[in-house]
Amino acid sequence: MMTDELAHHYRQIISQLGEDPEREGLRDTPMRAAKAMQFLNRGYHQSLEEIVNGAVFESETDEMVLVKDIELYSICEHHLLPFIGKCHIAYLPMGRVLGLSKFARIVDMYARRMQIQENLTRQIAEAVSQVTEARGVAVVIEARHLCMMMRGVEKQNSSMTTSVMLGAFREKPSTRQEFLTLVNAR
Repeated sequence: MMTDELAHHYRQIISQLGEDPEREGLRDTPMRAAKAMQFLNRGYHQSLEEIVNGAVFESETDEMVLVKDIELYSICEHHLLPFIGKCHIAYLPMGRVLGLSKFARIVDMYARRMQIQENLTRQIAEAVSQVTEARGVAVVIEARHLCMMMRGVEKQNSSMTTSVMLGAFREKPSTRQEFLTLVNAR
């Protein structure tokens, strides 16, 4: 039902732009676009508990854990155009570690919602903090926004970097610097 309704709206948009939604190349486009938009926004139908699925384990590790270069694809809430980038997450465990694949799943869940990069960065940091109860969490996202590249100022080589530092990463400059050094190490 919802997919059909979305497809109807896409058909109207195509028509309002001056195209014939019944021509061969566009005939099935409204339904494909509706299904694509549902897929790209599937994060609204997921929860943190479902994503983590109990994959938090006891550990004596208390040094920084860093997961780098987690690819992300999201939709800018201002123009409904994609932004594409990578996310780096670090945390300082305090008796509990999170299963490695769960970092990517958390990034995907929040990225698959319409929003701005600044909010996405904070959502990921707060989610990791909540499930790990870590002494600190740091998240950096680097992304390229098609709303800036394809329209408006049309700057092809621009990118945006956002960061959120919680706990020890915010309070201790040396911890923050260690994280930033490791993120930039190639």
